[in-house]
Amino acid sequence: MSGIVLSASVRQNLLSLQSTASLLATTQNALATGNKVNSALDNPTNFFTAQGLNNRASDIGNLLDAIGNGVQVLQAANTGLTSLQSLVDTAKSIANQVLQAPAGYTTHSTATSAAALPVGSTSTNLVDGAAIKSGETLTIGATGGGTATSFTFGATTSLAQLNTALASNNITASLDSSNDLVFTTTNDALSSTIGTITLGAAGTATFGAPTAPTADPASQATRSSLVSQYNNIITQITTTAQDSSFNGINLLNGDNLKLTFDETAKSTLSITGVTFNAAGLGLASLTSGTDFLDNNSANAALTKLSSASTVLRTEASALGSNLSVVQLRQDFNKNLINVLQTGASNLTLADPNEEAANSQALSTRQSIATSALALANQSQQSVLQLLR
Repeated sequence: MSGIVLSASVRQNLLSLQSTASLLATTQNALATGNKVNSALDNPTNFFTAQGLNNRASDIGNLLDAIGNGVQVLQAANTGLTSLQSLVDTAKSIANQVLQAPAGYTTHSTATSAAALPVGSTSTNLVDGAAIKSGETLTIGATGGGTATSFTFGATTSLAQLNTALASNNITASLDSSNDLVFTTTNDALSSTIGTITLGAAGTATFGAPTAPTADPASQATRSSLVSQYNNIITQITTTAQDSSFNGINLLNGDNLKLTFDETAKSTLSITGVTFNAAGLGLASLTSGTDFLDNNSANAALTKLSSASTVLRTEASALGSNLSVVQLRQDFNKNLINVLQTGASNLTLADPNEEAANSQALSTRQSIATSALALANQSQQSVLQLLR
């Protein structure tokens, strides 16, 4: 091949054809792959820059699965909180039924001053100077969860003043038809017996032992049934909290959740779990025959349920804020991936319209170059004719 001699015009046309063929091959490759930069040899700067952008988009894309799982963990916890709130509301309804149920006892606990020692003649002044004297102190032990009474009579102590002092101890005072002072438990403490009563020795008034209340069997059976219903709800609160998990993580059963939002692990969110079983909410099962016997017991349960409801609502608010943050970061990462991939594409993707135009132009140029080569060869053909 090295011995073949080509004329200058033929060699020039050959070089032109080779150049056109190379360009045409490049254009056809761009059309076939859709990329104008397929390797570092095509454009090192664009190739490696695009590779870096795509790598970052891939890393962030890998985090999206974990973020998506985190969203579901939060959704599971939120579903659990909603159910727990409904269960607490149901328990409140049961406790309120106790307040509306017939009294559990037919008689109250009472304590009466000795009949032979009547007290003051009127309700406006209990101090008569004999049975009860000014300066004497009345003490009554705590009754029905109330506050123990310590009351000192004045020179003109009225029945209303005494009742004001007794209110916090679930007791009321009255004068019976014999003008004896009678202490009686209130409806709220109907199941309780009045605490021990003592009166200073200055006067002659004394009190017999307080009588016990008399239970109403029918009413107590109803209240016992309400205790059973209440306890079923308490059990469901615990099991619901335990079941509010996703992929092994339960934010309502003491687990924590940590989410990473960027490829460098510098942007994170840590969510601390809570324990919202019955004990964690400050709730417990009741005892039939002991609880729900009177209004005080029902009100005590309602107080705990109200506190649990407040805790649930506070946690629901915090959980909602965290869920919003995670969803915002999830959307942000999706948009950021799109930006990175678009930037990489701008550096490497070919314009089909431009490459198609280039291909057609190069095909035309190739045809012209071929014709030019043929014309250059005509001079050599003329010599051949002379030799013939």
